[in-house]
Amino acid sequence: MSTPVVLITGALTGIGRAAALAFAKSATVVVSGRREAEGKALESKLRGLGAETAFILADVRHEDHGRSLVDQTVARFGRLDVAVNNAGTEGKPGPLTEQTPDSYAGMFDTNVLGTLLSLKHELRVMQPQRSGSIINISSTMGERGAANLALYTASKHAVEGLTKSAALEAAPFGVRVNAVAPGPTDTAMLDRLTGTPDKKAAFYDSVPLKRGAKPEEIADAVVFLASAKASFITGQIIRVNGGKTAT
Repeated sequence: MSTPVVLITGALTGIGRAAALAFAKSATVVVSGRREAEGKALESKLRGLGAETAFILADVRHEDHGRSLVDQTVARFGRLDVAVNNAGTEGKPGPLTEQTPDSYAGMFDTNVLGTLLSLKHELRVMQPQRSGSIINISSTMGERGAANLALYTASKHAVEGLTKSAALEAAPFGVRVNAVAPGPTDTAMLDRLTGTPDKKAAFYDSVPLKRGAKPEEIADAVVFLASAKASFITGQIIRVNGGKTAT
């Protein structure tokens, strides 16, 4: 079998970066994000690991970017086998009574519209191929509520709904669509959300395993869902959260 071609949005930091490094062991990896210098640096690192790779500057909030990202990937590498829709934002936490149309748009344009447009153009290529695996990144907040995180929570509920609906549409073409829903993970996003080391420690204390995930642990779940070992898994939300949603 030829080397699979993997496209990762939001690949420059955190879980996206960890996924890119994990896939570099066995795949051609296309990484995407909005910051060219960091993207080129990641491209160089992946190439140093022996991967065939490319960085493509793109903003998932805009359909022309999403279309071009997929088209450039296929033009360069001939196909698209795996897509990881990781681009997302935590927005600005705060009470629901303080949210505005602008804060709603800022959250949903990236987390929901960005995922929708990415799915649209990835499926445009994968369905005629009659093969492919798409992994969206959700969150613990895709299943439950959280005070002062209403918009983030709503956006991740939407991502899970998109995942299930897309899986049903794609299944007749042999394309699988799933999501990984991380619990608290040691990333810059979590640092921004918690604000202080004490609040971060308290957040971790709410996890039954009493720690946060490493980004690499989330990436391992993504790589598994992309693999032939997950060939009968579609429309599922895989919750990698140390037991946080077990109760």
